[in-house]
Amino acid sequence: MKQIYITGAGGPDKLKVRESEDPQPGKGELRVRVSASGINFADILARQGLYPDAPPLPCVVGYEFSGVVDAVGEGVDSGWIGEDVFGLTRFGGYSDVIVVPVDQVFEKPASLTHEQAAAIPVNYLTAWQLLVVMGALRPEESVLVHNAGGGVGLAAIDIASHIGATIYGTASSGKHEFLRKRGLHHAIDYRREDWAVELKNLTEGRGVELITDPLGGSHWKKSYKALRSTGRLGMFGISVATESGLFGKTRLLKILFGTPFFHPIFLMNENRGVFGVNMGHLWHEVHKIREWMAVLVQGVEQGWVRPHVDQTFSFEKAGEAHSYIEARKNIGKVVLVP
Repeated sequence: MKQIYITGAGGPDKLKVRESEDPQPGKGELRVRVSASGINFADILARQGLYPDAPPLPCVVGYEFSGVVDAVGEGVDSGWIGEDVFGLTRFGGYSDVIVVPVDQVFEKPASLTHEQAAAIPVNYLTAWQLLVVMGALRPEESVLVHNAGGGVGLAAIDIASHIGATIYGTASSGKHEFLRKRGLHHAIDYRREDWAVELKNLTEGRGVELITDPLGGSHWKKSYKALRSTGRLGMFGISVATESGLFGKTRLLKILFGTPFFHPIFLMNENRGVFGVNMGHLWHEVHKIREWMAVLVQGVEQGWVRPHVDQTFSFEKAGEAHSYIEARKNIGKVVLVP
């Protein structure tokens, strides 16, 4: 099989393709010939040596895939063989062959390409947990989606639109037209204006009921202040730390020291809530994941889940794919194809 290894902490040049023997599925597992693998910010942090959950280097990362089952292990129905599937893997997704537990695999909707299917697991499950499971967003409420042009951002717009909420979003101006067509009601250019001031003006000083924030550090404090009474802040990343080299590590420390502390007494007095989301720490909750995915697959069939793939890159150009995301050029998902 062919895999993309992170050979050491550093820049995109640390991604190298290596060949090895195909893995064999064990009990309760199946093997997938991968057609597409999703890229996430966690992968970039891992490449920079800044992701604590990553395996020791050198390693193969990647949380999501889509492809065709070609073998099954003991206790797995042989009817899976030949099926188009997509799913989640605990690292190893940057491979053209992977072995995964059958409970982490789902039938691919016929209406989706493998590239589109690989754009669903991390982005849409994260957005579903942020907006529905923990954010409890209601039709009469409003949500601010930071990094609205990213993969989770587009998924959040799809879900919030389905709910019927009012949607605000931060993104560079070049992405605004696309985002409005996707369902964003109010686009804020965070590069040219203070998004908090603009949000305050747009909401007549009230703020919003829910904010999804993948940026981290002191930015969470700013987002918290932009909440309306009964508002909730959903935190799910530290994407501002994705700069390579020593500066990246120094910046991560600065971010950690700048992260606010939310005291319970203050939360009670202000009628606000904060919560965190990390899909990489939910492997023991496979039944929840399957319940959420069932709704999302139904959303594909009903037309309100619309995974958007911005670019695909070959395995050999994985470094270019990482650079493309770090430069914030993408709208939606970036996918690797063997």
